[in-house]
Order: sequence, then structure tokens, then C-alpha cells
Amino acid sequence: MPLPRPARALAVTLFAALLAALVPAGAAHAESRTVQGGRLDWGIKSSFQSYVTGPIAQGSYGLTGGAATVGGGQFRFHSAQGSYDPESGAFEAAFSGGVRFTGHRKADGTDELDLTISRPRVRIQGGQGTLYADMASKAKGSGKVTVTARVPLATLNLGGIDMRGGGSPVALAGVPATLTAQGAAAFAGYYPAGTPLDPVSLTVDVTSPQRKPTSAPPAVEPTAKPAATASATAGAALGSLRTAAVDWGVRRTFREYVTGAVSEGKWTLAGGAQDGGALFRFPSGKGTYDPEKGTLDAAFSGGVRFTGAHLDLTLDRITVKVSGGTGTLGADVTSAGKTEKAVPLVTFAAPDLAPKNGLAAVAEAPATLTEGGARAFGGMYRAGTAMDPVSLAVAVDTQAQLPPLPDLGSETTPSAAPSKRAAPSAATAATSDSSTGVYAAIGAVVLLGAVLAVLTAVRRRRTGTPTH
Repeated sequence: MPLPRPARALAVTLFAALLAALVPAGAAHAESRTVQGGRLDWGIKSSFQSYVTGPIAQGSYGLTGGAATVGGGQFRFHSAQGSYDPESGAFEAAFSGGVRFTGHRKADGTDELDLTISRPRVRIQGGQGTLYADMASKAKGSGKVTVTARVPLATLNLGGIDMRGGGSPVALAGVPATLTAQGAAAFAGYYPAGTPLDPVSLTVDVTSPQRKPTSAPPAVEPTAKPAATASATAGAALGSLRTAAVDWGVRRTFREYVTGAVSEGKWTLAGGAQDGGALFRFPSGKGTYDPEKGTLDAAFSGGVRFTGAHLDLTLDRITVKVSGGTGTLGADVTSAGKTEKAVPLVTFAAPDLAPKNGLAAVAEAPATLTEGGARAFGGMYRAGTAMDPVSLAVAVDTQAQLPPLPDLGSETTPSAAPSKRAAPSAATAATSDSSTGVYAAIGAVVLLGAVLAVLTAVRRRRTGTPTH
């Protein structure tokens, strides 16, 4: 016998409440979050690196797009952009930078081996992970060059990793990677599909939909307002500058030595210095600048300390002087407990330091080690050795902004080297969500009992069945 209409209405209401209890709170309104900033560390394949730089290929690799090296043979790609859904665990992040391998130099000066891997992208959905990359490779034998965007280069083994419920940052470390069939073809046939590649580690920052990304160009430092008849640029002609920054990575191979297997060290930044992956930024430059003569005499904030086995070197109080088209970068150098003030470390070309749109800049000028720099490095490098290039930016206009740094995201470990443990940062939040689910299930059982009790009571009232 059908239930009367009021009873049916009550049953529908209670059943709807039951469904609401079974669905996790907020699931209906869950939104993807924005990935804004972070880094991916990946050696691609260490044996391939050894082959390229070894006695057979006699080649090398070069970094592009702000990519860096870290630890023992890992490449660091930067400035993650993408999305993350903590409800489903779906994740996608694209990174900037690339690495180009060349080797087997031929008589005509070209390289038989020429492979570029850039702009890696990690996509995770439904428990499956894939690493994509833009690839440019020269085929063995024919020399035909193939350029392909977003090649599914490697599958990622996410066994035991639950991406749901994560906060910020989201981190994965030591995820196993395997070469795909498409990746093998784009790799110019050096390895077959199924070949293990180096494990992948990444750390990215995520922001909620309501909040704007926290990453922004460096803050503009305030200055006193000029007189009504004078512009900021005109003020610079009188010997002032608003702010400035200098970018320098010291030397790539030195950083690799510090964090590599021999030294097993790290670097530590202080005083406002910033890590751009392939370089360090020393900001808040103050001093004098003459745009007509192209001269600069400025001091910058921050310093960097390198420590490791038999190594303790600090470069602090960075200065830059430019005159006659040549720049000199100096620093206070502390080594073995002794400090030498204002040591000229490298020289670089700065032929044009006139402001354009309120910004005078020198971009990646080749730098050469001085005699003082050679002493600072304890004789590790001779005077005249090529060091990392120097970039300099001097803001003389209130509207000018310094070039942004590569965005490495939040630091999750005190060391520059990545962690080797494969564990997602989502674990704690996922446990919390599981507890919430348990309580929701208990409430659902209680509510289900109430629904059944009401339906039974209504039916008994209509059929005259005794209640006890």
C-alpha cells in the first residue's frame, strides 16, 4: 500500500538529508586552485649526461630560459604555472627553462648529437602521471632535425601517493619516471621505450581561487617626490638613482661542486639576497649614477655563503662600479675565518648604460675573474677564467620596475639539494579529510536509522500492526 503524501514528503526530505550527509562537506563547491611559482628538479638521465660529456661524445650541455643546475647532475626548471584540484587530486604544472645537449663534433663544426629538452609539464589525473616536454632533436645518421611541442616524454609512477587534500606547497620527491614510445622517438632513438629515466621532484605553491597570486615583480622602493619642474630621470643626471639590482650566479660549475657528491654542501642567502636558480639577486642598490657618462658606483644588499667539505666562503656587501664601458663587481670576502674588504671579483662589459623607459640595464654580460677573485676562490680558478654572466638593472624613473626573477616557489628543505624521499605534502591534509569522512559516515548511519524508523511507524499506523 503506498504511503500517504505527507509521509512521502517526509521520506523524501530525510533521504535528501541522508545524501547530503554522505557527500563530503564542500565537495559540491570545490574549486581548482592556481599553481603560481615553484620548481622541478630532474636529471633527465644521468647516464646520458655522462655519455654526452664523456670521452666518446666529448660534448657538453647548455642551459636556456633561466634553467639552473642543483645537486649532483640535476636540472632545475622554474616558474610553475597551472592548476590543482585538492578534491580529485588532479594536478598540472608547466615549468620554464631548458637544457641542450651537444656532442660528436664533426669536421664541418656541427654536432651529430643535438638534443634540447625544454618547458617540462607534469600532469596528474586519476592516479596517472605524465611528464611532457618540448623536444628538438637531430636523428642519428640522417641528421634530420625534428621539433615537437608537448611530447609525452615519461610516465610517472605514483604508486602509494595520494594527491587529494593537499595544501601549499604541493611537493613530490623522487617519483620514478619511464620513457614512453613517443619520448623514445623524440629522444632520437638513443633509448627504447620503457627505459628508466631519472626520478622527478617538484615543489609548487598553490593559491585559493579567492586570493590573488602572491608572486609579483619586486616591490618598487619609494623615493622623495621631485620638484614640480624636475623629472625622476633628470634627477638621475644629478647623480642619484632610485634603486638597482645585480644578478650573478658566481659560476655554474662551482655551484654544482658545492652541492655535488664531493663537497655535499649548500649555499645560504642572507641580508635580502634572492635565489633565482641559475643566479643570485642582490637588490636595493644605492649609490651614484650618471646616465650621460654611463658611470655607476653602487652598493647592494645581501650576501651568499657557500659551505661544504673543506669549504666555507662568504661573498657579502656586493658592489658594482661602471666606468668607460667596463664594469667591476666586488664584494667583502670571508674565507677560513678571515675577511678581506672590497675585493674586485669579476669584470664585465657595460658599453651602454643609458636609461631606456626609465631603466638602465646590462643583460648577461660575460664576466672574467680578476686576480683578486682568483685569490678569493683559493686558487680554484685562475685569473681570466670565465665566470657566470652579470646582469645589472638601474631604475631611474618612478614607473620603472626591475626585471622579475625566476619564481622557485616556497623552500621546503633547508638545503639546496632536493629530498630523495617520495612522499606528497598532501598526506596530513588527506588524513584530516579521512577523519571528517568517518564522522560524516557515522552521522549518515544515524540519519538512515531515523528514516527507517519514521517509515516503519507510518506503515504500522495505517495497517494496525502493533508496535510491541
